[in-house]
Amino acid sequence: MTVDGRAWPGDDETKPAPPPLRRIQALVNTVERPDGADRLADPADARDWLVGNALLAPHARLDVADLELVVRVREAVRAMLVGNGGGPRPTPADLAPLRRVAEAAAVRATLESDGTVTLHARGDDVTTRLASLLLAIRDAQRDGTWALLKACGNDECRWAFYDASRNHGGMWCDMASCGNKLKNREFRARRRAGRTPS
Repeated sequence: MTVDGRAWPGDDETKPAPPPLRRIQALVNTVERPDGADRLADPADARDWLVGNALLAPHARLDVADLELVVRVREAVRAMLVGNGGGPRPTPADLAPLRRVAEAAAVRATLESDGTVTLHARGDDVTTRLASLLLAIRDAQRDGTWALLKACGNDECRWAFYDASRNHGGMWCDMASCGNKLKNREFRARRRAGRTPS
C-alpha cells in the first residue's frame, strides 16, 4: 500500500517481530510519525487494512466508533512498547482502551486432541478481533518475546520494532536516523547545560 505515492514503511519492516506479534507491530506502525501519515485515517483504507490483517471480518460493519477504538488501542499498545524499551510504564489511562476490549470480547477455550488448551476470540467485529491481539500479548508475555517488541526511543518516532540484538538492549528502530538524532539532541542539551553564565 502507498501513502501519498510512497510505499508504506511497515510493508518492508527491517526489524520484524515473529508471528503473532507481527500483527501487533503492524498495528502500531499504521501511523508514521512525525508527519502523521496514517493508514487508519480514511475509513475505506482502514477497512481494507483491518480486513487484510484479520482485525475485521470482510462482511463485518465498521463505523466511526470502531475506527476510533482501533486507534486508541494502537496508542495503548504503543505505550506498552515504550515501557518495553525502557521508557515510562503505561498508566491506567493509557491502558483503558485495552481494558475496554478485554471486558467486551468473548473468548472461547478449546481443548485440542493432545490435551493442549487454546484460547480464541469469538466474533467478527472489531472489538473481538482486537481481543485476539490481547491473547497474542498474553502468550508473548509468557514466552518472553513480548519484552522484545519495543517502541523506538526517539519520542518523535516511536516506531515498533522487534529487538533481536544479542543483548536485547536495542533502543531505536534505526540507529542511523533515530539513534543519531536522539544522541545529537542529548549531546547539545548537555553542552547547553554546561554553559551556564558566571
